[in-house]
Amino acid sequence: MIRKKILHRGIVLIALLGASSLHASPIDVPGQAHQETAQLVHEANHEVDRAWEAYHRAALGGTVASPALQADIEQHLHEARTLVTQAHEAAEQGDRRQVEHLVKQVRLHTTQAIKGSKEQKR
Repeated sequence: MIRKKILHRGIVLIALLGASSLHASPIDVPGQAHQETAQLVHEANHEVDRAWEAYHRAALGGTVASPALQADIEQHLHEARTLVTQAHEAAEQGDRRQVEHLVKQVRLHTTQAIKGSKEQKR
């Protein structure tokens, strides 16, 4: 009997929460420019993820050329991640020029990280 009451209350609570979210309007209705900058940041974030994956494959495979190169790659990856965060903030402020500048820097860092990850031990 107690289980049925708990189950019933749970179902009612879920139904109420679900129904309330259907009536909620978006907090921020993004414009076309905001969507474009958000897309740039999204793509840059994926580039950083791909660079990290390339690095992890090389590190786990033991093919990173040297400890110094490994540290250099990690620095590029951390810098790229920081720049993505800054680009996200610039996108939220609607600063397209700054977003484009930061995304360009992200691409430079990810390119260097991937290039370093592909360099083989000698």
